[in-house]
Amino acid sequence: MGTSHEIIIGDARNLTPVNKDSIELVVTSPPYPMIEMWDDVFSALNSDIETALKEKEGDIAFGLMHEELNRVWEEIYRVLKPGGIACINVGDATRKLKDSFQLYANHSRILHHCLNNGFNLLPSILWRKTTNAPNKYMGSGMLPPGAYVTLEHEHILVLRKGGKREFIDTVEKQKRYESAFFWEERNNWFADFWNDLKGASQVLLNGETRSRSGAYPFELAYRLINMFSIKGDTVFDPFLGTGTTTLAAMSSERNSLGFEIVHQFKPLIRNLINEDLIKFTNEYIKNRLTRHGKFVKTRELEGKPLKYFNEPHKFPVMTGQEQYLKLNLLKSIEGDVESSYHVIYTEVPAVWPNLS
Repeated sequence: MGTSHEIIIGDARNLTPVNKDSIELVVTSPPYPMIEMWDDVFSALNSDIETALKEKEGDIAFGLMHEELNRVWEEIYRVLKPGGIACINVGDATRKLKDSFQLYANHSRILHHCLNNGFNLLPSILWRKTTNAPNKYMGSGMLPPGAYVTLEHEHILVLRKGGKREFIDTVEKQKRYESAFFWEERNNWFADFWNDLKGASQVLLNGETRSRSGAYPFELAYRLINMFSIKGDTVFDPFLGTGTTTLAAMSSERNSLGFEIVHQFKPLIRNLINEDLIKFTNEYIKNRLTRHGKFVKTRELEGKPLKYFNEPHKFPVMTGQEQYLKLNLLKSIEGDVESSYHVIYTEVPAVWPNLS
């Protein structure tokens, strides 16, 4: 029992190596137009962007940057299977050019293009980042109307290709039941506002690398993968960066494919795929089980014992849909020196924690 993972140094505007209708889930975060740290990336793609920025033509630069991203969204639609889902994490930008300060609504521009090109919009998520101090502000301090609202959230757009995914094959149906999440996780994960993604779940990733890449937390990718795919699915990230999506897919018994145009990121990803990842993932899974164990204990103390029983792990669960939920630990990671990895998982599921 294992999964395959491949990292390709390539341009996501042309996903020719990826077959049409071959991907179940996309989890990604593009470079954000009009955020200065990405100016060089966009300018390298189109010299007109560099010219517009030098001439401080913000609206022109903004439009040209999104034209580059639009080609990626069109390729994503092509490679997704019918019923496949794309989760796009993006933040808006604020910038002052020519003495004019304004908001550049990246999420709105991406959403507009994706809907015009066939995607259906599902309820999306606001992720409140905890990076800004409460005393930070923009503009002229306490004098109206020159102060501006501080951006402290990002958008996670959830888009689907076509209608609801169908599960007809018996094996696929069984994988779907094994891929269930806990009832209490569902209540947290499927809220449209996330404000609980803390640094503790990001310890795997180097702080300096994260700052330079703009990577999202491991927990964010892990949630989305478990929410919108099943074991054995292929998760694709066309802007792989430091490889967070691949690491989360490995931790979730999904296959993965990642494209990254900046070749310097490849050795950084390789350095993360090691014994530390196995240790991190297995602790992460055990913590999920521990949290569920505490939930069960609380219900019992309240006189509300759970009515269903999970077969693989031998513990109580809230609903019948959780009866076959199965969390396996990572056993080993095998890979070549370049780009392909194979993850092996334990056949026996993780042990239910003793909370007595």
